[in-house]
Parts: sequence; structure tokens; C-alpha cells
Amino acid sequence: MARRVGPAPDPAPEEEAQDIVTEAAECPASSAHARLIAAIAEFEDGLDDTQEVALGLAGGSAGVLQIEALGWIEPDILTFDGIDAEGIRTRMIQHVTQLNVLLVALPREDEEGAPRRIGFRLASARDEAGSA
Repeated sequence: MARRVGPAPDPAPEEEAQDIVTEAAECPASSAHARLIAAIAEFEDGLDDTQEVALGLAGGSAGVLQIEALGWIEPDILTFDGIDAEGIRTRMIQHVTQLNVLLVALPREDEEGAPRRIGFRLASARDEAGSA
């Protein structure tokens, strides 16, 4: 079963990001997905208004992605959707045993409005997908 989780329109409260780790299914990909979302939300807590999170994928040529969505394919595959440094839409597909992720604070491209925070939106979207 494949699940794609993208940003939800409204951010979820901070407490929900921690709850998803304990509520993750037995599936290794689902569990890794939940933990990664919680790690992103925690990392974003330390960013200032001039920074946004990006994902550095080690062991390949994907480089750094501005994260748009995370997903999983049962039982053991994670997917990372985003935009690379050249503006190209990219999807990285990785086995959970090969997971090696670097969270990076990049300068915001759009300095108007609030910085884009995806951790809580991903948590909210995951909750909605789980209740559907």
C-alpha cells in the first residue's frame, strides 16, 4: 500500500508531532516516516524567520531538496518529494535500512510572509491520511 503525505493547509499543534511517533503502525516505513516528520518539526523549532528546512540526501547525486512531501510504500520504502537546487522537481525513493538524511537550514527564497514550515503540516497530513 502506498501513501503520499504532503502539506496540509493548516499546521497542527506541536504536541501532535510527538504523538505520531507513538502512533506509528508496525510497518517499518510508516514508523520511519513518523520519526522523520517529528525530527523535521524539532529541527524547524531552531530556525529563525530567514531560514527554511531542506533535506540533504547522502549517498547519491540528489543533493539538497526543498521538501514538499514525504511518503512511504509498505513495508519498507520511503519517498521524498521536493525541488532541487536547480529548480527541478525531484523524488528520492529509499529503503528504510539505507536511510541517511541531513536536515539543512537554507536561506528563504521568498522573504515576504511567514517562513514555510513543513513539519507540522506533514504531521497533520499524516494524521488525516491515517483516519481516512
